[in-house]
Amino acid sequence: MKSGIRALGIAESYRGDSSTLAGVVCRASRVIDGFVFGSCTVGGTDATAAIVDLWDRLDREDVRYVLIAGIAPAWYNIVDLSAVHDAVDRPVLSVSFEESEGLEPSIREEFDSEAAERRLETYRTLPERDQVTVDGKELYARSVGLEAAPAEVVRGFTPEGGRPEPLRVARLAARAADQHDRA
Repeated sequence: MKSGIRALGIAESYRGDSSTLAGVVCRASRVIDGFVFGSCTVGGTDATAAIVDLWDRLDREDVRYVLIAGIAPAWYNIVDLSAVHDAVDRPVLSVSFEESEGLEPSIREEFDSEAAERRLETYRTLPERDQVTVDGKELYARSVGLEAAPAEVVRGFTPEGGRPEPLRVARLAARAADQHDRA
């Protein structure tokens, strides 16, 4: 991957009823050149709209990929990857860091039938996860609008360790912003 290619990494941190979203523009060379912050509702259904809002406010045509940490931020606020892809007109990847049998049983356990079905409707439209090995660590990526294998993009933005740099920095930024907002 060329060093100047940029990705927007989005991660979250939450306490209480609101989740802080951080978006970080990161080059494949690990240079950070942009931040954007927003929020979504813990246990809500507004994560997709909040991510699209981050993209719109960032207003960066030079970003080639959107990487999202997981698909269920803010306590099962399921992200519709296809809707994000349609809105940003860029390949969208969701990267998770643990093996999972899926979220359906947990969603059914945590929400009443109507709220569970609303989340499951979005969850069931998500593409399958691809296992990606980076530096001996297993990651799992879903992608929409990507011509290459997800592994190529994930590895291209992961200089070391098991977390793509845009997501690692976005996670740190979200936590710092969340702590600042709560102080």
